[in-house]
Amino acid sequence: MPLSIDAWPLPYEERLASRPSSAIDLVVIHCTELPDMAMAREFGERIHYAGTQTGNSGHYYVDRDGKIFRFVADTRVANHTYGYNPRSIGIELVNIGRYPHWGDSRYQAFTVPYTAEQITALRALLAQLRNDHPTLRWIAGHEDLDRRLEPAKDDPTIMLRRRQDPGPLFPWDEVMADSGLERLSPP
Repeated sequence: MPLSIDAWPLPYEERLASRPSSAIDLVVIHCTELPDMAMAREFGERIHYAGTQTGNSGHYYVDRDGKIFRFVADTRVANHTYGYNPRSIGIELVNIGRYPHWGDSRYQAFTVPYTAEQITALRALLAQLRNDHPTLRWIAGHEDLDRRLEPAKDDPTIMLRRRQDPGPLFPWDEVMADSGLERLSPP
């Protein structure tokens, strides 16, 4: 039975650069760090790049109930991970993360676990992507690839990691168990 994915293309999807399936060798796992799918969608629709009239978004979003949405086609380059977009597919898991205190040093802990439904849906999505893109070999968390630091909003003498997703509550062992993918660990 084919995986159920709801196509919900972003208004600017056609303005994103295209690429062949053979260019895709990496999946990046993200946490929305927003409370729900509605806010994730609203953020995805925002224009952040005036020149191209595009924004920041993953390709797929997995809601807490396991429902999967596709915001950007696999053969389009979505803006989700600095330096890795042309080769990767971004998967966002709806989770509150550090919302709304991303830059406050006192609120850096992730406290809400991912749901069993999300992880089951993610594993099925990864299997589908491996089938669709034979060159797909690697998987990483956003935190693995974007290690830039920025000053904390509450105390600029404290440097915080910009990206900490999918975070310490993400069940890597369970996701990797039969994924056929290898963890990418950049230098």
